[in-house]
Amino acid sequence: MGNTVIAVANQKGGVGKTTTTVNLAACVADRKKKVLLIDVDPQGNATSGVGIEKRYAQDTIYEMMLGGLKAEEVIRKDVIPNLDVIPANADFAGAEIELIDVRNREYVLRDKIKKIRGDYDYIFMDCPPSLNMMTINAMAAADSVLVPLQCEYFALEGLTQLIKTIGLINQKINKKLFIDGIVFTMADMRTRLAEDVIENVIGNIRDIRIYDTVIPRNVRLAEAPSHGLPINLYDVNSTGTRAYRQLATEFIKLHENDRKGE
Repeated sequence: MGNTVIAVANQKGGVGKTTTTVNLAACVADRKKKVLLIDVDPQGNATSGVGIEKRYAQDTIYEMMLGGLKAEEVIRKDVIPNLDVIPANADFAGAEIELIDVRNREYVLRDKIKKIRGDYDYIFMDCPPSLNMMTINAMAAADSVLVPLQCEYFALEGLTQLIKTIGLINQKINKKLFIDGIVFTMADMRTRLAEDVIENVIGNIRDIRIYDTVIPRNVRLAEAPSHGLPINLYDVNSTGTRAYRQLATEFIKLHENDRKGE
């Protein structure tokens, strides 16, 4: 299998990060790829977004990283066809403090998933909206970072900071980490603003892939998580479904080309 691990990260909240992780993972799985979704955020929104009741979830990422369970003991198989999940819930909120005394604490997640990496074509990790020890663990375990970027005025400022941070992690923790690409999200293409932001980022960012697919603002995308369904299962005909299916197609094609070039 292809064995590509992607951290979906942006230290700013509300940019469509979890929406992108869940829906991209689901649409890639829908293309008959074997996918694992790891929820690295104590808010557990990716967990509930695929229909797992997080309040009652046992054997989560917390028990894997701090309770001695193996990855295969916490994986929920085929939550939707071809998509397995390692869930998270509020138990994970204190993990940051508990990791303080752990040796090589940046690498706990990497070491835990090492054995199961080869079981999947793609592993997507939903990171918290901050640069904390959980995000660092995800980036230490990842091959690359996918950055969802909201189409708004201050997008470029936050992106510049994030690029610096990923560069630091590359230097000090994970030498092979790179930025997979930037995906524009929550775009209202009826306004000039979205176009301006996209042009601004393209004009200022060099040597980083920018996905052609732009994810629109879409009511159905906002509704889907409350039903515990990714968008492609919640409303097959919505513009959100079309956008994430297109992104999945673009993502798979780019990654398969990257592998051929290795």
